[in-house]
This record gives sequence, C-alpha cells and structure tokens, in this order.
Amino acid sequence: MSGPYYGNQYDTAAHAYGAAFDEGLRKHMLRVYNFMMLGLVVTGLVAFFVASTPALYVPLFTTPLKWVVMLAPLAFVMVLSWRFERMSASGLQGLFWAFCGVMGLSMASIFLVFTGASVARVFFITAAMFAGMSLWGYTTKADLSKMGSFLMMGLIGIVIAGLVNIFIGSSALQFAISVIGVVIFTGLTAYDTQRIKEEYAEGYGHETNTKLAVMGALSLYLNFINLFQMLLQLMGQR
Repeated sequence: MSGPYYGNQYDTAAHAYGAAFDEGLRKHMLRVYNFMMLGLVVTGLVAFFVASTPALYVPLFTTPLKWVVMLAPLAFVMVLSWRFERMSASGLQGLFWAFCGVMGLSMASIFLVFTGASVARVFFITAAMFAGMSLWGYTTKADLSKMGSFLMMGLIGIVIAGLVNIFIGSSALQFAISVIGVVIFTGLTAYDTQRIKEEYAEGYGHETNTKLAVMGALSLYLNFINLFQMLLQLMGQR
C-alpha cells in the first residue's frame, strides 16, 4: 500500500475520534447543567413552600434550629467533597438532591426578607450573568487555572469576613462582601466550567463520569446560589 493511503486512513480515524469526543463532551456538559438546574428547582420549591408555611418557618428561624438550618448545607458540601470518590454514582446523586432540599430550607428566609418581585428580578440577572460567564469559560482558549487560584483565596477571605460579620453586624462590611463576592463567583463560574470540561478530557468510564457530572453540577450550583445571594444583598428590595 502507498503512504498516502495510510495517511488518509489515519486522518479519517482521527476525525472520527475527534467528532465522537466532541459529542461525548457535549452530552457530559448537558448532564452537568441538567443536574444543576434541577437542583435549583428543588431548592426553589422547598424555599417557597417553607416561606409560605408559618408552621415551618417560625420554628426554623425563631429558635436555635436556625443554626442547624444555616450550617447543615456546609456539612453536606463537606461530605460530598470528601467522600464522593468512595460513593456510588447513585448514592452521590441522592446526597446531592438531599443537599439541594436542605439548601432550600436555608434560603426560605429570602422570601421573608425581600419582595417577590425583586427576588425574581435578581434571579434573572443572576441567570444572565451566569450563562455568559459559563459560556466564556467553555469556549475560551485561555488557561484560567491561575485565575482560579486567586479567586479561591478571595473566596476564603469573604467566608472569614462573613463569619465575623455575623457577630458584628456591620452594613458597610456586608456591602463590601457582596461587591467582592459578585466578582469572585462570576469568575469562579468561568473557571469551574473550564475545569469540568478538562476533567472530562481525561477519559474516565461511565460511572466516574456520572460522579464528575454531579460534582461539576455542585460547583456550578454553589456559584449560582452565592452570586444570587450577593446580588440580592446589593439590589434586592426589602
């Protein structure tokens, strides 16, 4: 056989592999976004139901149970982050849905503090910002890993500042946290999208890819929720 013949075979195989990989990546990212969006739906429904039911929100937010509601989502995130490699894909999904439900309990208070119109308006603003940054993170050729390291340091800083502000109650500090938080979680949306895309490129099996899709959805879900809360602090009408 001549050399060009083998060259054509190689080019055809490489093209077919590239097309199959691109299709697999699109399906993987679609699963990530589907998990994330369904998680937001679960959170929103639980939050609205609790906020509409005095028999639930009164004991949840006027007794020491408020600390359980406040800290339970953090406990879920820690378990999901530390034990996901040991869990089955189905078990990880179950824990993710439970986390979204518990997060709904925690976020029910926004319907008691802010007007429904401003909650809806800020939600759509958040969705537009999130979609734009996630699309950029997916399509950009730039390496966002350095930006991610910087943003993670900023995230640690605003978490510490937020914990301090629980006790001092400074409106000026809360405003600063919200402004910086919008920048950080907007950037993290792009960074995490690129990271999720690159994780798929490492070529794992179906079970592991499902777990990666759930964990990727968790990252994007947290970015969306935190961005929404920061914007609500800045733009919401009480």
